Amino acid sequence: MPTVPVSVSASNVSASKVKADILVVAKTHNGAVLAELDKTVVKELTGALDAIDFAGKAGSSVRVAAPKGVSAKSVAVIGVGEVEKLEDDLEKLRQHVGSFTRGLDAEVSVAFALPTPTAEVAAAITLGAVLGAYRYNDYVSEKKKTASEITVITAKKFKDAVEEARIIASGVTGARDLVNQPPLDLYPETFANRVSELSKGRKVKATVYDAKYLEENGYGGLHGVGRGSARGPRLVKLEYSPKKAEKHLALVGKGITFDSGGLSLKPAQSMEEMKSDMGGAAAAAHTLFAVADLGLNVKVTAWLCLAENMPDGNAQRPSDVVTILGGKTVEITNTDAEGRLVLADGLVSAQKDNPDLVIDIATLTGAQIVALGKRTTGVMGTEAARDNVCEAAHAAGEQMWPMPFPEEIRDQFRSATADLKNSGTREGGMLAAGIFLKEFIEEGTEWAHIDIAGPSFTTSPWGYTPEGGTGVPVRTLIEVARGLSK
Repeated sequence: MPTVPVSVSASNVSASKVKADILVVAKTHNGAVLAELDKTVVKELTGALDAIDFAGKAGSSVRVAAPKGVSAKSVAVIGVGEVEKLEDDLEKLRQHVGSFTRGLDAEVSVAFALPTPTAEVAAAITLGAVLGAYRYNDYVSEKKKTASEITVITAKKFKDAVEEARIIASGVTGARDLVNQPPLDLYPETFANRVSELSKGRKVKATVYDAKYLEENGYGGLHGVGRGSARGPRLVKLEYSPKKAEKHLALVGKGITFDSGGLSLKPAQSMEEMKSDMGGAAAAAHTLFAVADLGLNVKVTAWLCLAENMPDGNAQRPSDVVTILGGKTVEITNTDAEGRLVLADGLVSAQKDNPDLVIDIATLTGAQIVALGKRTTGVMGTEAARDNVCEAAHAAGEQMWPMPFPEEIRDQFRSATADLKNSGTREGGMLAAGIFLKEFIEEGTEWAHIDIAGPSFTTSPWGYTPEGGTGVPVRTLIEVARGLSK
């Protein structure tokens, strides 16, 4: 397991009296020090910063000796740029705080003494601090160190906001853990075992359908993709169902634990990050766990479509025809367009429970990265559902953009031998993948498709985001669930 803060807590103790290795305050670009400290201490601190020409540039930080009257061993000052109030841009605040904790390389206790006039500010500081302090240590000899204790100094009435932010952060880091685990050890069976184990102790029911069940019961997408691997596919259903819930959210996650491309083999360099091709399933699972831990009054089911796409002698071939659950047939023209096949089975399964909203999450297309880059997620689907997700993303602080479904793209999937084929031309590839999935959505179902191919994994750390799995879009999905719970 990764090294995460030993404890995350809220405290209303005086910032001057808190005992910590590092007391964190902020400085704006115009020279103001933002801190829950008395004027004398702030004045002394300002003088020390002026002496070293610390300008408070956004994303910068400096550590100085603690002024007289401060119990902490040292004071760290983070630059927040040109802002008047921290509440003016909560996502920038998360990024500034997270950038500081991501830069820590020692096991230290950290107390944040930034002003918290609202619950939202207290939550933003907590979330940024915990996400930045994430370390994945399972496979390194020398453990990477980080904060051992995070304290947010705030009013007692904001204690619940800090705890909620801690739970949300745990959802994000849980998804990161799964994405970061090597495919040698994380494959459909072990993935299913892991989430089943995590369900215990929560009000969550886990049901695992194995390879034999999937083959015998018509899950042609999952069976076909998984055929080429010695480690067969799984479908996992997670259920959180509070008694008084009036709304039902269904999440369907793509869980390709490694994607070689199958017989349509990827170039070697394109395989290097393919352990992350299960980021959708990781996000779906840990969103549900976080919703359960938060006790939100909404029913959530998560369908995790797990398979390994490998090219052995039993692998599905271009020109094969598979039958998706429910009877629709698909001609395989590219075995590297496999995610949409397993999602098709999952979407059909999810709709059998008549949910109010269906959302699938997938590292689905390289075209998403071409269109929107590595940090912005593409969202498609029915107009109301798509807009709901984008609004939730804005509130949560994740970058998403609504995308259309041009009617003419559907012609790409015409097949002479089946109901449709699984791949088309390169033009509009992100939109085309969504349009393919739309073929498995029943009339009247509210549905959104989230393509996280770029945002789910990074090799360039920034803000509170370390190298590796990012945990996108857990925060957005929790916000969607929160909206349905009201």
